[in-house]
Amino acid sequence: MKDEINIEDGRHLRSIRTRNKIIRAAHHIFLKEGFQRTTVKSIMEEANIGYGTVYGHFKGKDDLLIVLMEDVMKKFFDVASIPFFPTTREEAKEIILSQVLSFLKIADTERDIMKVFSEAMGLSHKVNEKWEEIRLRFIQGITKDITYSQVKGLARTDLKAELAACSWFFSNEMYQWEIVFNHNKYSLDEIAWTLTTMYVDAIYK
Repeated sequence: MKDEINIEDGRHLRSIRTRNKIIRAAHHIFLKEGFQRTTVKSIMEEANIGYGTVYGHFKGKDDLLIVLMEDVMKKFFDVASIPFFPTTREEAKEIILSQVLSFLKIADTERDIMKVFSEAMGLSHKVNEKWEEIRLRFIQGITKDITYSQVKGLARTDLKAELAACSWFFSNEMYQWEIVFNHNKYSLDEIAWTLTTMYVDAIYK
């Protein structure tokens, strides 16, 4: 029984290592070739594994890019999940400003792979669907924060929390893509401060 467990553990470990090898190879090829020009064959050759091995772990390049997208988005979600329980308008602004600046810095750091995400969203229904899922998760989190502020008497209650959350998310997303494609004319600090000030002034008392 012990030998059987050891064999099974060894197989599982090899499977994890192979999967990670494929992901690393895909990351390299996506950055080099972009989404459209990347093929499973090129990933296979980069990983130096058999053709069938890739499909033993992933359905295709779309699924591989989604894994990379989830990895990058985890960095954004980690920032978004910072506890938000302000007791004053000033405290809320301080937390929000810190989050916005962190989001913009991640976009700046991850600009190369995010360019591939942008390309893929226009070509792959599956990737675009994943991005919509990510958007919804962010908007739900922002809605929760706005609702908390409204309940605590910090934010206006005449605004619908979900609609305000959508507006806030899309404003941030637009500037993140501007940074990814190096279209921003201002510093990250200036962008973060301006976005945050306009947002807080609009919904906080």
